[in-house]
Amino acid sequence: MDNNYKRRALGKGLEELFNNEQISYDSIEEKIIDETSKDEIVEINLDELRPNPYQPRKVFDEEKLQELSDSIKEHGVIQPIIVKKSTIKGYEIIAGERRVKAAKRAGLLTIPAIVRDFTDQEMMEIALLENLQRENLNSIEEAMAYKSLIESLNLTQEELATRLGKSRSHITNMLGLLNLPEEVKDLIVEGKLSQSHARVLSKMEDKNQITQLANKIVSEDLNVRDIEELSKKDEIKKTHKINRKDDYDYSYVENIICDKLGTKVKIKNNKINISFNNVNDLNRILELLHISE
Repeated sequence: MDNNYKRRALGKGLEELFNNEQISYDSIEEKIIDETSKDEIVEINLDELRPNPYQPRKVFDEEKLQELSDSIKEHGVIQPIIVKKSTIKGYEIIAGERRVKAAKRAGLLTIPAIVRDFTDQEMMEIALLENLQRENLNSIEEAMAYKSLIESLNLTQEELATRLGKSRSHITNMLGLLNLPEEVKDLIVEGKLSQSHARVLSKMEDKNQITQLANKIVSEDLNVRDIEELSKKDEIKKTHKINRKDDYDYSYVENIICDKLGTKVKIKNNKINISFNNVNDLNRILELLHISE
């Protein structure tokens, strides 16, 4: 198989493939699969596979991994993984590391795979998109993924938000989490602090106060409303402004819903307005809300 055929599934990288269009991992995978014949899907020994060095996910949910493993035991691996030939030994996983881990746990020796020739940048971009759009990264992993995409594709936050179907404020707020003290980021990764907690903390300026309040949240099991009240009492930088005195401050609820749906949310006049960019984005939101036809 010549290199021109192997590379045509991705063209000249995500930047040229999508240009100003919305980035979608499913579109990439669909394009690769459409241009792959059944004869090209090969069985690769699991012990020949190496993790993608650009994999943003560092923590895998054990319960979900076991569920996938049980499914593989019963039905096999439905979707082939995507790999590239390693310059060192064996193959590097481009997309599908969870399937590889689950397949090993299920006792499989081989896994179906599509072998393609990707650059290091393409490896990183595909891994980031798969995790952002198909998996539940923790908040720090998600923020680091956004930062990597912005740097690798030379995008503004606004451009990235449009191309990922997210709100600009969501991207900005997530990137702000990277400025938190390392101790606090560790608590987020460990699941001891929620994304909503983290957003309030990221608006604060004093690092010592941030760490102290983070530990207080964990030890006293405080909710977001609690810590916003504490912030006001301690004269910490306020996270929100109320436009009218007679408006009840629903901003903390807006933030919680925004974090869950990854899009702009506004509560006013006893109505919840949820923004979406297109039909695909609407379907994504409906899936998150567990709404189907």
